[in-house]
Amino acid sequence: MLERINGFLWGVPVLGLILGTGLWLGLRTGVVQVRMLGQAVREFFRRMGQRDSGFRALCTALAATVGTGNIAGVAGAIAIGGPGAVFWMWVSGFLGMGVKYAEGLLAVRHREKDGRAGPMYIIQNALGGRWRWAAGMYALFGLLAAFGVGNATQINAVMTALKEAGAGNGFAACFGIGLAAIAAVMVSGGAKRLTHAAEAVVPVVSGAYILLCLAALWLGRGAIPGALTAIIRGAWDPAAVTGGMVGCVALTLRIGVSRGTFTNEAGMGTAAIAHGSAEGVHPAQQGLMGIMEVFLDTMVICTMTALVILTGGAEIPYGAHAGAELTTAALGGRLGDWVRGALCGCLALFGLATILGWAFYGGRCAEYLFGRIDWRIFGLLEGCGVLAGCFLQTEMVWTAAEIVNGLMAMPNLAAILMLTPEVVRLTEEYRMCYNQSHRPKKRGKTHERKGNRRDPAAHPAGSQ
Repeated sequence: MLERINGFLWGVPVLGLILGTGLWLGLRTGVVQVRMLGQAVREFFRRMGQRDSGFRALCTALAATVGTGNIAGVAGAIAIGGPGAVFWMWVSGFLGMGVKYAEGLLAVRHREKDGRAGPMYIIQNALGGRWRWAAGMYALFGLLAAFGVGNATQINAVMTALKEAGAGNGFAACFGIGLAAIAAVMVSGGAKRLTHAAEAVVPVVSGAYILLCLAALWLGRGAIPGALTAIIRGAWDPAAVTGGMVGCVALTLRIGVSRGTFTNEAGMGTAAIAHGSAEGVHPAQQGLMGIMEVFLDTMVICTMTALVILTGGAEIPYGAHAGAELTTAALGGRLGDWVRGALCGCLALFGLATILGWAFYGGRCAEYLFGRIDWRIFGLLEGCGVLAGCFLQTEMVWTAAEIVNGLMAMPNLAAILMLTPEVVRLTEEYRMCYNQSHRPKKRGKTHERKGNRRDPAAHPAGSQ
């Protein structure tokens, strides 16, 4: 039943909305993900040095996206849809950079005064009271996803990796219980503790995993051209690459886009909940962090995982479901068996970070639906959700997660389409301010005339 629902939902309804919205935003904004990528990179490193609220918002968003989906999700996409699924992940990621930009921009523009933000507030505050039902539906789907996407898939991937590494059922169960307890304690501390935890965990564990992938790719660098060829060719002729085990281009496209959306969450609107908490920024300025979020998640980390799998020499079970065990086997084939333990550690930290990020999202959705919540009770429920995910079947977990993703995407993308003129207006407003502030100043006494008045662009407020 879940497979039938998922097959319909990720057919024309969601695929058309995600790809269509990405193309429409690209046309209206002049392909903002290319035009302003340089500004996004500079803004990212500036905020990383300052560790301001905008950087914490980005880390919270990355905590929910850079997770087991980058390890288990990519492996599953290649197994089910063939190497060509990675190409469609790239396409969805490229278009998703523009969608995430719009989500971050609109989140800051239409957030509440106390910092609460997200698609439900964008819909309510920008589109009016007659659309409140759509805001409520989004919040309901987001709350359900916090216990599905945010819990079950994460712990399920960690448990699978532990068993693949040789851990017994007893040890895996104890590990799952321990992770559930840690998650419950962290979530009980409330939203502020979750954002600070994300800021501490995400950069470290992401850097460690990238180093593992770089080492494996360096050892297998001779196979990288062949892997890239398989990705591009497999997007249009999957049967030729998979030996006939995957023969449908539509399946490859659907799996690539759905798993790509799962990893970077572009179109789901969840990142808007995090980005809306950034203080003292222009809406478009925080939108740039949405571009960087998808770039780091899909274009960097997912691509590295895919290349490791395709060059690692591990047998890929085309046409069947696979998870973190495939990535583990590929890394182990290049770096040795010791990497199994290291990858389990990365998976556990990735999973914990994603659980915490999604707990933040789920809590905000619950606050929209029910008013102020008791984070201690919510933390206990999150811990129970993590524990339940230990015992669910991998195939069912991922299918259910994809369904919830699609349900969340529809009201969010519809709102973005209706608010595209505002996205365009604020983008051009920010670009004009940015270009003026970075325009070279003329030498001489131009700003010393007429009473020696200071130029506000040359001398920002508080500079003296």
